[in-house]
Amino acid sequence: MEKQSLSHQTAQRLYNQIVVERRLHPGDKLPNELDLSRELGVGRTTLREAIRDLTVQGVLEVRRGKGTFVSRQAGQVEDFGFSALDRVRGQLRDLFELRSIFEPRAARLACQRASEGEMAEILRQGELVACCIREGRDRTAADRAFHAAIVRATHNEFMVRLLPMINQAVETAIGAGEDQETLAQITLRDHALLLEFLQKRDASGAEHAMAIHMHHAMDEMGLEE
Repeated sequence: MEKQSLSHQTAQRLYNQIVVERRLHPGDKLPNELDLSRELGVGRTTLREAIRDLTVQGVLEVRRGKGTFVSRQAGQVEDFGFSALDRVRGQLRDLFELRSIFEPRAARLACQRASEGEMAEILRQGELVACCIREGRDRTAADRAFHAAIVRATHNEFMVRLLPMINQAVETAIGAGEDQETLAQITLRDHALLLEFLQKRDASGAEHAMAIHMHHAMDEMGLEE
């Protein structure tokens, strides 16, 4: 992967602060050049180049005599020169790091808290994923439903609120992976182990099986550091 210039990296950080983290909003004025360069840990020349890039792309606007401001259409600018591969891989890494933190625990809690009906639904959804893989069909919806069933069975409100992020991770991984067949076979094998522990309500086993699944997926997609 081609290494980005420092000014481009700085532009990306500023873009993330504005569009992703929403630390700055449309119409907000950027901090003065000295303070902002210190915050970002770059020289003023690098910062100026980054601001110039963002201005050209419509994320920022310079008002003569007043300073630099976040443009009104900043949130509509989805790309200002980052490679599509960098964006997808960065997004996948972040999403799977999040999943690897809380989904193993969710599997443990599901074993402990799921009703009989909820556990039956988890196992049914898991088998649907396996069927899709064996028959060569798109498994995206089934995979989302399987992981969602596990999270809902935790009966933890805040874990459930993370479901949209899980869905995004599943969709991005399935849609953007380079070797889909290998990833599918890994999923088939890992899910089989996970389902075995879930069916037995072996909380420790399910937790470890989910952690292994996250590790295998990240390793296959080249997301491990």
